[in-house]
Amino acid sequence: MADARIFYQDDCNLSLLEGKTIAIIGYGSQGHAHALNLKESGCNVIIGLYEGSKSWEKAEKQGFKVYTAAEAAKQADIIMILINDEKQAAMYKKDIEPNLEAGNMLMFAHGFAIHFNQIIPPADVDVTMIAPKGPGHTVRSEYQAGKGVPCLVAVHQNATGKAQEMALAYALGIGGARAGVLETTFRTETETDLFGEQAVLCGGVCALMQAGFETLCEAGYDPRNAYFECIHEMKLIVDLIYQSGFAGMRYSISNTAEYGDYITGPKIVTEDTKKAMKQILANIQDGSFAKDFLLDMSAAGGQAHFKALRKLAAEHPSEKVGEEVRKLYSWNGEEKFIDN
Repeated sequence: MADARIFYQDDCNLSLLEGKTIAIIGYGSQGHAHALNLKESGCNVIIGLYEGSKSWEKAEKQGFKVYTAAEAAKQADIIMILINDEKQAAMYKKDIEPNLEAGNMLMFAHGFAIHFNQIIPPADVDVTMIAPKGPGHTVRSEYQAGKGVPCLVAVHQNATGKAQEMALAYALGIGGARAGVLETTFRTETETDLFGEQAVLCGGVCALMQAGFETLCEAGYDPRNAYFECIHEMKLIVDLIYQSGFAGMRYSISNTAEYGDYITGPKIVTEDTKKAMKQILANIQDGSFAKDFLLDMSAAGGQAHFKALRKLAAEHPSEKVGEEVRKLYSWNGEEKFIDN
């Protein structure tokens, strides 16, 4: 899609959602943000959760009618699935598929379940994606500030002939169209999203920071110095890139740092790194990663590998040092993502 379009507020018609009931399935990071933003945009939103969900009371307190996922799907014209990838197929089969009606729109914020054929919807419903390029708390805070988080829009199935227009109305409702909505496909979003997370944003960045931390500690430097230089300051650099690109970041740092950037970056990320990245992409494209992930997440797999990796990662020395260093921050004690 070389000439993929970018849509803005003027390209979206919120009135298409009038008289429609939107069910948000899940009330986590993305779920609460979509639901609250849509409600404040004047849409009729209900929440679908499993019985006994910790989020049930929270959603009710925030002004929503909450139902089981099956009941919410039955009432809704538009169903947005915002639960973990590995749980979507079973929940869809049990709660949503029996309650779909012709002309309904099934929506996703990530293409995983559709692209890897975990969910195969009937031909008489629209299947679309609105994927905000930011975490739920940012989708919410940007909306409240009168701004928005850029989104991707994709249409997998256009049963009604109005799938894209409806999806764009939804994008406007959550605030995404204020920033821009890029046209894509389920395949492109899924493969690029997984690759970005694994090779760069989460896998690559965490491994790079921790390797730098280890190198300084092994050379005898104070672990707190190592934490500041290799982990803490990452945010400062990323914020500069986010605001002004690589050139803006390099303009803002010292000549010493810029010179070191040019001569050292290629020694760290080498041709071998690129070869490894290409293999990671191939494993995503051919479904190997999805197969391994879903197997480990299944009842049979019991998340054994996942939990072992999580435990190992939590024991990295940088975590203990980081906890100590972060106590020095003036904003320490504000709302945290993890409540220990």
